[in-house]
Order: sequence, then C-alpha cells, then structure tokens
Amino acid sequence: MDASTQQLTDRLTTAFAAAGHATARPWLWPALLKLLGRGEAVTTTQLADTTGKSEDEVRHALATLPDTEYDAAGRIVGSGITLNPTPHRFTVDGRQLFTWCALDTLVFPAVLGRPAEVESPCHTTHATVRLTVEPGRVTRTDPATAVISLVTPDDLTAVRSAFCNHVHFFASHHAAAPWLAEHPEATTVPVQQALAVGQLLATAFQQDPGQAGCCC
Repeated sequence: MDASTQQLTDRLTTAFAAAGHATARPWLWPALLKLLGRGEAVTTTQLADTTGKSEDEVRHALATLPDTEYDAAGRIVGSGITLNPTPHRFTVDGRQLFTWCALDTLVFPAVLGRPAEVESPCHTTHATVRLTVEPGRVTRTDPATAVISLVTPDDLTAVRSAFCNHVHFFASHHAAAPWLAEHPEATTVPVQQALAVGQLLATAFQQDPGQAGCCC
C-alpha cells in the first residue's frame, strides 16, 4: 500500500469515528447490508433476529444513522445499499440494487460475499463507467482510466450529504478536472486505489471500538 492511500484512509477513518458511527457499525452495518442485498425492505425484527440484539437496541442504533431510508411502512430500504434509484447501479445475482456512492460499489461485494456488476455515469461527461467487482478485487474497469472522487469533510454526522453525495465516478482525471476546480477540498484516485481505501474503511467499520484505536 502506498503512503497516499494510507494517509487518505487515516483521514477518512478519523472523520467517521469523530461522527460517532463506531457505536452502531460493527454489529449493525454488515447485517443490514446483507439483508438489503436480498433486494427487499428490512424490518427491525429481521435485524434483531440476524444480529442477536433486541429490537430496542436495533432501533437505538438506527437512530444514530440519520441517513437511513425507510418506506411508508417503516421498513428500511436504504443504508449504503438502497432499493431507491441512484446513479450507481449495483447488480448482484441478477437483482438490481443501487448504492449511495461510487466507493460503495467497490466495498459492498466483499461484505456481501458476492460479485457485482456496476454501472454509473461519469459525473461530468455522463459516459457510462462499467465495473465488475468481486469480493476484494475489481476484475473489469471500462474505461480503464476511470477515477473516483473522495472528500474528507469535517462533519460526517449525516454521511450521505457530507460524504456520499460527493463521491462520484469520472471517466478520467481529465474528465474530473472541471468538477475538482469547483471542489478544491476533493481529490480523485484511480479505481484500484479507491478499492484499497474502501477495503481498509470496511475493515474499520466492522471492528469492535473497544479493540480498535479508531473505527467507523
């Protein structure tokens, strides 16, 4: 791993930890993603059964994640993986899902233990970026020059608005240049480097905060 990847990961991990996400993520996050990965809305009862927690504990943990999406019946339909359309199409076992941001598409196959086909428009040119992502690796990137934007905001209380809404695919560094000029706080990295960042963050998300110095 190169130093720039580690530095970027450290900044993001610190930002997520400062927002308090360590409280819920280690036991809730993987279970919720796997249930959403089935392509159906998720109830608190399902989450309680899956995690071995009480429904009150599940509801309390969900309350710390204000970006969670619900349907009219109060079931969860989005938290990283979402059933609601976004630019980031994420197909797993033939099920059409979506993600909140470009980085999610690289991380979630490892969490689900399943490969995914990804399609997302370049944020500036609108040309389609296509990836095949297996657990832990990207086996196809089209175009090969594709990059992902990343930011490290000061306040990550609302993850989707502060982070996810700024994490896009671009067809190339050149294609990203106009957007970067308007967002000097951001950077763009090649897909493989973004994968390395995402893997380290995913590991941190699933650590016990009592055993890790910093996790999300």
